[in-house]
Amino acid sequence: MKPTVGKQLQLAICLIWLGIMPQAAWAESSQPFSSEQHRFKLRVVAGPLEHPWSIAFLPDGRKLVTERPGRLRLINADGRLDPQPITGLPPIAAVGQGGLLDVVLHPDYPRNGWIYLSYAGKNDDGQGTDVLRARLQGKQLTDVQVIFRMLPKTGTGHHFGSRLVFDREGFLYITLGDRGDKERAQRLDDHAGSVIRLHDDGRVPIDNPFRSNPGAKPEKWTLGNRNMQGAALHPVTGELWTHEHGPQGGDEINIMRAGRNYGWPVITYGRNYVIGTRIGEGTEKPGMVQPIHHWTPSIAPSGMSFYTGRQFPRWQGNLFVGALKDQMLVRLELDGERIKRQEILLKNAVGRIRDVRTGPDGYLYLLTDSPDGQLLRVEPVP
Repeated sequence: MKPTVGKQLQLAICLIWLGIMPQAAWAESSQPFSSEQHRFKLRVVAGPLEHPWSIAFLPDGRKLVTERPGRLRLINADGRLDPQPITGLPPIAAVGQGGLLDVVLHPDYPRNGWIYLSYAGKNDDGQGTDVLRARLQGKQLTDVQVIFRMLPKTGTGHHFGSRLVFDREGFLYITLGDRGDKERAQRLDDHAGSVIRLHDDGRVPIDNPFRSNPGAKPEKWTLGNRNMQGAALHPVTGELWTHEHGPQGGDEINIMRAGRNYGWPVITYGRNYVIGTRIGEGTEKPGMVQPIHHWTPSIAPSGMSFYTGRQFPRWQGNLFVGALKDQMLVRLELDGERIKRQEILLKNAVGRIRDVRTGPDGYLYLLTDSPDGQLLRVEPVP
């Protein structure tokens, strides 16, 4: 029986790990995949990585990858994974779904050198999503500054979010989960279940929508979100798009706008786990935002990227979303703010897809979520 592409890629990584192949000799899938618009192949850039969560591309061709257990890894420009993690991180609470999460570069990184990381931080009450910025010198983080701490912290181990996105004006957006306590998503005095908007140094913008509300957390920009693990700026409008996990059904894509209430848990297309009963008041309510797209049953989305490269011309402007539970890559064609078509790619071919990014070289990059995860590059086939 011919091995699957996923097993072929895993075999290549094992050979690299054992030293039988040099790390720079990237492994390539033996046969191309076909989509409605392009044929493509997969190439293993680096691995094994332990539950990799996010990737950022340095200007010199190197890459930073976070591993959820609490390690920041460096991949050299030739694809070699540095065996030693980068030092200088604060204590990471690798609890349940928490750990070291997103990594992004400041929009003016070549000038200021700031790298931003989200992670599960801890205090006496438990853990919650925190954000730091730091600079990389050699293999060490320096000038480490914690610019945001999610409050209140609790002892649960799930629904941390968390993606980091800079907009065109230089504001930083942080997506947060409800920490498994759904009622928190409707509270203005609680960071949970919301998008946070900050200046790049952690200061609160004066025009944040809830800043003048007595008792409200001034950092909040939205409320009523469940657990957002995908976020990206629309390449034309510059608006922030996110997706979030529903419960049993009701995974959503939303456009984030200041002061909006996205409904969780008052309205949702999802149902309670196991018993399948309705959550909240139904699927619609005046004053609460409807998603522009939802998946029912759930696909467990993670990672999100608008494709803006030149390697796949007919994918220009498409939205790509990874899926954990359904182990696939979803390509979405847009008509303004409407999803007009969906295509399923790589179903059960590479495992759980945690992150999706368009690289500066125009290729699409994927991170697979497993104890021996991989960084994969999607390349066109003529």
